Amino acid sequence: MTGPDLVWQVRDGVPQRRPDELAVEEPLEIRASVALPGSAGTHLETLSVTMRTPGNDFELVAGWLNAEGVLASPSELRGIRYCTDAELDDEQRFNVVTADLAASVLDRLRPRRTTSTSSCGVCGSASIDALCGAGHPPLQDGPTVAWHHVAELPDQLRAAQRQFSSTGGIHGAALVSADGEVLVVREDIGRHNAVDKVIGWALLAGRLPLSTALLVVSGRSSFEIVQKALRAGIPIVAGVSAASSLAVRLAEQAGLTLVGWVRDGRGTIYTRPDRVELSPPD
Repeated sequence: MTGPDLVWQVRDGVPQRRPDELAVEEPLEIRASVALPGSAGTHLETLSVTMRTPGNDFELVAGWLNAEGVLASPSELRGIRYCTDAELDDEQRFNVVTADLAASVLDRLRPRRTTSTSSCGVCGSASIDALCGAGHPPLQDGPTVAWHHVAELPDQLRAAQRQFSSTGGIHGAALVSADGEVLVVREDIGRHNAVDKVIGWALLAGRLPLSTALLVVSGRSSFEIVQKALRAGIPIVAGVSAASSLAVRLAEQAGLTLVGWVRDGRGTIYTRPDRVELSPPD
């Protein structure tokens, strides 16, 4: 976040000059560096430019590579680093991240030729069919989760969102165990970036696939949120707002449990309700 900046706040028709914290939004260029077999040199390619909130950038890149199907295995990610190109100034060096990848990923590099905004990560991809068709690990049956744990997820996420408390303009995502333990929380101005960060955290920690975890997001559950969860092997996704029609269709086809409108003890289970235990707790 940045600030405090002075803004005019109007209450009851009366303007007042007050400080205000703003959520930071800056571009992140994601590059791939692939050492070619033999002495053929190195293949360097820009894969995407996404708008994000700085912080946990390596997790964001790792999660993005996993979601895009660039990585068939975490072992193909050899390292992540900030760019050290001489022509970049100090500030810009922290807006360019290079992932060192195994030569086996070359056929899977599918660069996005446009900028992804903080609100929509799908923009610039070849097509929705391409995203679906790249495949994902088969989902396990996963845990059966008590409804009262699901109902508590938004409050657990909200309590851990420090930047949201200051700015009111940032999304959050969390990975939670089946018994309600919060494993990791990340924030970003884009929902999809926050999800990439928590999944990237799991990838770098050697915890993929997340076959016994739940993903909770602070906003709506879009197609891309479900797609990212599937690539990480997550069987249950819960959001505090609605799910899109395409997200529900994808979740249904893949056997993922998708829950929306989780707030005030209520919720809507769109798909695979068998993973949610609806009987009250003892």
